[in-house]
Amino acid sequence: MTVGIHIIADMYGVDPEVLARVEYMKEIFEGAVKFAKLSKISSDYYQFRPQGASGVILVAESHLSFHTWPEYGLATLDIYTCGDPEQAEKAYQYIRDRLRPERVDMMKIDRGVNVENEETNIEIPYKRKKPVEAN
Repeated sequence: MTVGIHIIADMYGVDPEVLARVEYMKEIFEGAVKFAKLSKISSDYYQFRPQGASGVILVAESHLSFHTWPEYGLATLDIYTCGDPEQAEKAYQYIRDRLRPERVDMMKIDRGVNVENEETNIEIPYKRKKPVEAN
């Protein structure tokens, strides 16, 4: 049993015009919330100058967020929902269909996998990359 699903994706080769303006990304993410039948609580968006955008939508099921780099054709997104895992999948697919990336690096993480087994306490240490030294 899990309590939620977390989708993390980096989308490459996205139209820079779409990524540059917060209005476009807001329309896509708000549409994803409606399409997936999530319960929106609030949202906040930010327009970078000269270009790029960030945004987060708080939903009763958790959240959706994004950050864009139009100069690289890159959008990074985070979709986390509890309850029906199909809602996260639907929101992800809606966003992907509209951004039409050339390539996607995506991972799905089941959250709260061991919620029924209180004795399980697995901790996986984070391995920090060695810092790059400046020349």
